[in-house]
Amino acid sequence: MGTRARIGIQLSDNSVLSVYHHWDGYPQWLGRILNTHYNTKEKVAELIDGGDMSSCWSDSVWGKSFADGRKYGPETYADRGEDCPPRLDDSIFEFLEKENNEEYAYIWTVNNVWKAINMNQFDDSKAPETIEIPYGALAC
Repeated sequence: MGTRARIGIQLSDNSVLSVYHHWDGYPQWLGRILNTHYNTKEKVAELIDGGDMSSCWSDSVWGKSFADGRKYGPETYADRGEDCPPRLDDSIFEFLEKENNEEYAYIWTVNNVWKAINMNQFDDSKAPETIEIPYGALAC
């Protein structure tokens, strides 16, 4: 079962361009992968430009190999022929108000840091809340 997440980048006009991420969206994995491997605005923008994905850090990519020889990278739905482009929301509030059933959201802010949000998807009494991303890189 996937732990669904949404990964976004806050643009200069405070809009958010984002993509869906299906597997392992919890901060202990996805948050740490984002901090370790997608830690510049350029890397985040390139990740999001690929569209919705199964995973942002995979060694399979639907049976394809990476053209530049890397062992790991995003496994986007475009890699298997689907058209799932990024979504543009007018504000962070709109980004968080969407009813897409993601459990976590991550935003690369204009301050060049990741912000993680627990959407509290399974508790209607709680609003989304900012949470910490655990410290430390994962292997690879």
